[in-house]
Amino acid sequence: MNESPPESRRTLAEKVDHLFTSIHPKDRGPYSYKEVEAGIQKQGGPPMSSSYIWQLRTGKRDNPTMRHLEALAAFFGISPAYFFDDEAAARIDAELSMLTSMRDSQVRTVAMRANGLSPETLETIQGFIERARDLEGLNKWEENDDSN
Repeated sequence: MNESPPESRRTLAEKVDHLFTSIHPKDRGPYSYKEVEAGIQKQGGPPMSSSYIWQLRTGKRDNPTMRHLEALAAFFGISPAYFFDDEAAARIDAELSMLTSMRDSQVRTVAMRANGLSPETLETIQGFIERARDLEGLNKWEENDDSN
């Protein structure tokens, strides 16, 4: 079959970029390269210049050392397996998607209002949400991931 590769088989640059766009302080945009450089240094990671981090994010460099990837993972608070294991990357991406969704005030409001409902009611609501996602074509990428 000539299907497009699943989401979890992204390039290193795409994964690094996804970390920048998904994980950042509340109420502001992504970390700057200087902030990441300083954060890695503060955590005792290997020397990494902001320009090198930019090169990894943009695909200009694509063969970092294991220590560099571990330092990036530590800075963003994820497992280094994100860079090496497709299943781990898919799980982490799902968590990052949830994090991104929770930044949306309407999603956050729905989640907060669901607190305290019975398991049966929550299951019914989840069914409504899944049906709405199907109608809007939002579950298609998940179906492709499941076929691996």
